[in-house]
Order: sequence, then structure tokens, then C-alpha cells
Amino acid sequence: MKKQLLFLCIATIIGLSGCGNNTSNENSTNVNNEPKQEDMEMEMNHSSSGEVPESLEVAENPTYKVGSEAIVKTDHMEGMKGAVATIVGAYDTTAYAVSYTPVTGGERVENHKWVIQEEIKTADGKTLEPGTEVTLEADHMKGMKGATAEIDSFEKTTVYMIDYTPTIGGEEVKNHKWVTESELSAK
Repeated sequence: MKKQLLFLCIATIIGLSGCGNNTSNENSTNVNNEPKQEDMEMEMNHSSSGEVPESLEVAENPTYKVGSEAIVKTDHMEGMKGAVATIVGAYDTTAYAVSYTPVTGGERVENHKWVIQEEIKTADGKTLEPGTEVTLEADHMKGMKGATAEIDSFEKTTVYMIDYTPTIGGEEVKNHKWVTESELSAK
């Protein structure tokens, strides 16, 4: 009986040891060696305070008016595409896709969409060309503020701050920054 109990205890310990956290990074990147979407989402500030840079101009005649609803056509984060968004703010600016290495360390973030003109240190109101090296003032993701980034592309557009509930469930995201006009469609 004692041998059976001892064997059961050993078997249980061995079995439970396989249930610990997997600290391997083998699944933390996709086939392009970029961080998986869910890993990036953990680092994103899904909601924000709603504060915007002082110099950001409110759009005078946006396609999607503040208080109206639109359908999100982009997938910056899981559960975003197809969600119904309430427009919280609409601003005319230049939106940039940027690549940067977080100041907190970690892998380089490629083609992050979007950082706006007013969130780039020393942009001074001039459009920045692809390849230009800049310092980010945005803090959409952990380690973004203060990071050196490279401009990948830009788009002069109306950007929107939105509230939405992810299509996969979960809490409502408030004051999400930013989606461009082309990333929304009429409800």
C-alpha cells in the first residue's frame, strides 16, 4: 500500500510539472518573424484618456461626425475588424506608419499604424518622408514614447478616435487612437 501511494505521489508530481508556464519563445513570432498579434495587443493601451495634442486640428467636415457610428474595417487588434465604432473625435492631420524598437527593449515593431504628425517630436508641421528617422511622443504601446522610429509611409487624412466593443467580446475600448478614414465604413 505504501509503495502504491508513493508511486501515485511521484506520478502526480511528474504529471503536474508539465502544467507550468511555457517560457519558450518558439511561438511568440509569426512566419515573418514578427510578434504575434496577441503578443502585441498585450502591450497596447487599448483605451486612452482621450487627451490629444494641443496643436491637433479638429476636422471641420469629417465623413464620420462625432457621435455617429461606423464599422471598423481594419484589424490593428484582435476583435477590431467588423466592430461598431462610435466616433469620439475627428482630426485633420498626417498619419504615419512607423517601425521602431521599444525603449523598454524587445523586438522591433514593424509598420505600426498609426502615429500622427503631432505625436512626433520636432516634426514642426512638415510632412516627413519614408525613411526619415524621428523620435516618438506617442504612447500607444509600452516602450513607444521616446523611441527612435523610421517613417514607413504616410497618409494625409482625417484620423478618428473611437469607442468600440471587440467582436470577440470583452470590455469596451474607449478613446482608441487612431483609425484613418479609409479604415471605416458607413454603418
